[in-house]
Amino acid sequence: MTTAPHAETFHSDGTPDASGRRVGVLLSHGFTGSPASIVPWGRYLAEQGYAVAVPRLPGHGTTWQDMTTTRYDDYYAEIEREFDALRARTDVVVVGGLSMGGCLVLQLAERRADQVAGVVLVNPAVNSTNKQLLLLPVMKHLVKAFPGIGSDIKKEGVVESAYDKTPLKPLASMVAAWKQVRAGLGEVTAPVLLFRSAEDHVVDPSSARIILDGIASADVTERVLAESYHVATLDNDAPQIFAESAEFVARVTSQVAAS
Repeated sequence: MTTAPHAETFHSDGTPDASGRRVGVLLSHGFTGSPASIVPWGRYLAEQGYAVAVPRLPGHGTTWQDMTTTRYDDYYAEIEREFDALRARTDVVVVGGLSMGGCLVLQLAERRADQVAGVVLVNPAVNSTNKQLLLLPVMKHLVKAFPGIGSDIKKEGVVESAYDKTPLKPLASMVAAWKQVRAGLGEVTAPVLLFRSAEDHVVDPSSARIILDGIASADVTERVLAESYHVATLDNDAPQIFAESAEFVARVTSQVAAS
């Protein structure tokens, strides 16, 4: 299947810092989205000298029909593979993600607690109060897809380039995985920077509350974004996300060096 031009992955080599270390940052896009929603963030971090990896999750960036054969475990496997590749060429790695991407990197931080130096989350999804999702175990056998959830962006004229359909079998697999991720939040000990939009039409506030209450990290910062909707990495508050995440990466990786 041909990858759409906007969905190309992004990788940068980075440059060693003053101590000679190479710092890596892995960023994940969200469900039915593509690297397009994350690449501007990745390019900004690359300009700061970090080695950056923005992968394309399986089934994404092509057609929604192509996505129907993929599942959450496929997405996590890709994130883990990219993490290992980035670790192989750097000395320390911070991970970040938007929406489902936040869920994926949280799970990585649970399973690789001794290898993740920090976690940056933008409107992460690990829960929903939408009662319609309770019907997914049945509906996924009756309907292939629901209307799309992409481009929830406040900034005029900006689109996410996400699918216009939401495939139900992949969606059901993600919702089922949330329970496991929530159960493991206590394993997350790395510093966490969480950005949450005050108005988000895709992920409700319950996810952020559950994450902040569940993680074991001693170093936790929450930022509320007043001028962005769900896809905040392309919205009005993107410059804040980019700048503060770069500062966070510098700080937490320097702490790792010191220890």
